[in-house]
Amino acid sequence: MDKRNDSRRGSLLVAGTGLRAGQCTVEAISALRDADVVLSVMGDSLSQDWLEGLNANTRSLHHLYATASNRPAAYAAMVETIMSEVRAGAAVCAVFYGHPGVFVTPSHRAIAAARAEGYDALMLPGVSAEACLFADRGIDPGSYGCQSYEAHDFFVREPRFDTRAALILWQLAVLGDRHFRRLSPDAEAISALAARLTQSYPQDHPVLVYAAATLPVLAPDVQEMPLKDLSSARFTQESTLYVPPIV
Repeated sequence: MDKRNDSRRGSLLVAGTGLRAGQCTVEAISALRDADVVLSVMGDSLSQDWLEGLNANTRSLHHLYATASNRPAAYAAMVETIMSEVRAGAAVCAVFYGHPGVFVTPSHRAIAAARAEGYDALMLPGVSAEACLFADRGIDPGSYGCQSYEAHDFFVREPRFDTRAALILWQLAVLGDRHFRRLSPDAEAISALAARLTQSYPQDHPVLVYAAATLPVLAPDVQEMPLKDLSSARFTQESTLYVPPIV
């Protein structure tokens, strides 16, 4: 049953479920249960089923990736769907897997749109892939510092970075994709990234290709190799590159 009250002004809470079952915070679970409408982008069907068990008025937005011409268009459609419910007077909870503010464009845009129109909007923190990486590999980012970039942006902008601090490159699947249509990595783009990194690191410098586990029964996917062999690694849409500091 739709719990929406049209006499009440709409609002928006943006939450994250973490990367696997059990990582959703108590605060986020409360927001999901109390919402009039839950709009979700989950990484798997089990997580979607779990959300629907918390709140029967849950709808997935994942189909917008398939119906839109590219990811920016899908993000715009997600924001419009979220805002249409807020404008209709619903207390909306938009929920994304992982941390809702880490490489989640529609979450930030929805909050900005809601606040610009005078609605209450708040983001709740969640467990990110970065947090899982630190836990799984025993990494303390405070030991030497940590730099974090979107992989395509890093390759194109060539930012100045410190090899004495750790380097994390995200979203390897879209490296070299100017139109944001591809969901699997390009081998030539990965090779070009490795060549770029060998300008700053030794060819035998150890690196990790990492993907967090999405189910408690699974182990994280961790591939260790010298930088020169990076292009031989298995890559998925979830793959992240971790380059340890030179110490």
